[in-house]
Amino acid sequence: MACPICSGSMGSCFIAQVLGKYPAHYEVCKNCRFLRAHEPHWLDEAYSCAIAAADTGLVMRNIALASKLAGVLYWIVGERGGGRYLDAAGGYGMLTRLMRDLGFDFYWADKHCDNLLAPGFEYSQAQGACRAVTAMEVLEHLTDPVAFIEETLGLSGAQTILFTTELYEGPPPLPDAWWYYSFATGQHIGFFQRRTLEALGARLGLRIASANGLHIFSKMAVNERLLRAVTGRWASRVAPWWIRRRLGSKTMSDHQLMLQSIG
Repeated sequence: MACPICSGSMGSCFIAQVLGKYPAHYEVCKNCRFLRAHEPHWLDEAYSCAIAAADTGLVMRNIALASKLAGVLYWIVGERGGGRYLDAAGGYGMLTRLMRDLGFDFYWADKHCDNLLAPGFEYSQAQGACRAVTAMEVLEHLTDPVAFIEETLGLSGAQTILFTTELYEGPPPLPDAWWYYSFATGQHIGFFQRRTLEALGARLGLRIASANGLHIFSKMAVNERLLRAVTGRWASRVAPWWIRRRLGSKTMSDHQLMLQSIG
């Protein structure tokens, strides 16, 4: 079958056991190195609960991501308090809540999960176009990354999408050599190299930048050196405090808004 990203030819890679019982065939593109599970028929079972119980890093990961995103949106995107943002496939709404607490006008959307932590801030097109979209730990869950990005950018009206996914280098890692396969949960079915993301960006007509685990597709050029600086360890520690003071947290204003909605 042809690669869904670059239309290159796919070659068989290895077989691994998924969900503890299904033999899954994995294949890799000979051109862009996109690695995927072939016909993942187990997805309905894997998503009987949208967030896997084994994802014990969910909270810490969202806190770290919010710190990085704050710096990127402020210093690279140029946010100064007037922009609107969408967290696509936003899970329980944790990242949306964190970003609003830091002063960013974030909204949530997810077809497969309930918004538990940012109720009242679901996104609709009637609210207007977004300046950028985030999609954290999403691409590895998709059978068709191209369609997802096109749909998400079309829905939001944004020209920039910021996302995370772990990248591999060289030949595909052996099944027992990379934790990111997450065979036990069955939810991770697509894996990328930097060259895969470059091919995906070219397919979508978007430029790519990547640093410190955060990737950006955008119509605009992004300074990758600046991206590396603002997502670094020290900048990420200072950015939330510094930016929150300048933008003004939405924690209390959101609290008052929710009281009005239920009163």
